[in-house]
Amino acid sequence: MKPLFLVDTDTASDDAVALIMALRSPQVRVLAITTVAGNVAVQQATRNALYTAELCGADVPVFMGAEKPLHRPHQSAHWFHGRDGLGDHGYPAPKRAPEKLQAAEAIIATIESNPGLVLVTLGPLTNIALALQRNPGIASKVDRCVVMGGAPCIVLRSGLLVELVGWHLCRGEAALNPGDIKHVLSFGTPQARFAMECNSRAQEAYFEQTGEHGISLPDPVAMSIALDPTIVTQQSENYVDVETSSELTLGMTVVDRLNVAGNDRNRTVWAAVLEGGEKTKVYWTIDNKRWKQALYSTLR
Repeated sequence: MKPLFLVDTDTASDDAVALIMALRSPQVRVLAITTVAGNVAVQQATRNALYTAELCGADVPVFMGAEKPLHRPHQSAHWFHGRDGLGDHGYPAPKRAPEKLQAAEAIIATIESNPGLVLVTLGPLTNIALALQRNPGIASKVDRCVVMGGAPCIVLRSGLLVELVGWHLCRGEAALNPGDIKHVLSFGTPQARFAMECNSRAQEAYFEQTGEHGISLPDPVAMSIALDPTIVTQQSENYVDVETSSELTLGMTVVDRLNVAGNDRNRTVWAAVLEGGEKTKVYWTIDNKRWKQALYSTLR
């Protein structure tokens, strides 16, 4: 039986490519897509997810979720992905509408009906946190929870088997260089053209931000690991916490890589995490050649 995927996304340009990878992979079946405010407003994220599913010929249900984070206003990333999240190329409206059920409820129902599924999160984890607040028991029914970026404390302390994929894994040699982009466009498929075109603004923003030429694809890297964890070449299991009160480092993920959280001088600060008892799998390096091959295979 194929692994079953549930994908939560704030669908912008790199999310769209990650969705293509999952929807076109012969190795898995995507049960549902849930959307959340992040890169763009949740309404736009939903539209983008529906458009991407149509491009793949997939009728997977899409459920719209949280319009803002749990404790602060929503901030978009228009400057990076464009106003519509897909580089502002004027893609047509999708033919389908989202399902009526709210995303958090859909997450609960999908996990309850399909214990052992893989949860892949590509944006803020607001929907996941809301689902866990309503039904903490779903955490034990998820086989893997692959997270691009950081995760809120509610998720890290829930008992979910979290696998953290950091932004560092999509930079440097992992980014698509001009030669890689030309190679993808040579496939001549609608999915390959869309994957490169919708990331046009993101390519510009990536250069502005880092000085590196190419397209950085964090969510597709995370999806490649969800599809095949052997792409990871270095990993560790550590206690992880998230900064929630500092203005300067709000949302920063702190990894106890030296395993000192339990020391007397640190135990008080890490008390809540230590009480939870769950360590998080953190990925440090990947096989860049294999990650790109995984991407190429779904765009051909």
